[in-house]
Amino acid sequence: MNHTVLLAEDDRAIRHALERALALEGYDVIAVADGVQALAAAHQRRPDVLVLDVMMPGVDGLQVCRVLRAEGDRTPILILTARVETADRIAGLDAGADDYVVKPFEVEEVFARLRALLRRVGVEAAQGQDGAPDQDGGHGQDGVAGLGGAGGPLTAADLRIDSQARRAWRGERELDLTRTEFELLELLVRNADIVLDHATIYDRIWGYDFGPGSKNLAVYVGYLRRKLDEPGSPALIHTVRGVGYVLRED
Repeated sequence: MNHTVLLAEDDRAIRHALERALALEGYDVIAVADGVQALAAAHQRRPDVLVLDVMMPGVDGLQVCRVLRAEGDRTPILILTARVETADRIAGLDAGADDYVVKPFEVEEVFARLRALLRRVGVEAAQGQDGAPDQDGGHGQDGVAGLGGAGGPLTAADLRIDSQARRAWRGERELDLTRTEFELLELLVRNADIVLDHATIYDRIWGYDFGPGSKNLAVYVGYLRRKLDEPGSPALIHTVRGVGYVLRED
């Protein structure tokens, strides 16, 4: 069965070009020109994934994200943005988007990010009652710090993750995480005290290495730190310059 993509883009040329490219890739595409139409289409026929332009007249892409998330709709959302500042990208994540692509973009990058989002949804559905598999397809590894037993919670420092329920806590405080943030935190917790290089993280989370010039990972790590860190508590995610990131309590 083909996946259905709801595409909202007010630029007619971009909308038509992306609609054709997605159709050729095998997607069923619902293409609309603004946020009002996007919400109406999402309510009428729930898509498998949404692709939303940020800058649309009236109801923009971020407002569409906020409305859907407030309604409890967890359909993965990829946003298209011409804004390159980190604060603008963070605004999209804060609105509930799962990932973003900066304009101008290569259509292959859009395809790669869509595949990653849909793959995660498939993994969540396949987990069922068997518990969440670890990154190597098992249910925990000997020698990896903080892992519980099969189907049990993952722990590292004062973090606790319920992979099956897709919930996470620092101490007694539950963290409000997007799908991508949760996947990234889970990967770091599963590999606590192990330095993960950029390429490994890109492959595990996005299924595609966007290259040394991409700031995508740094944006997500920065936003995840904002949600994790609190006054008086040690930082947990550390940058290993020139290599990648590690989760540990110093």
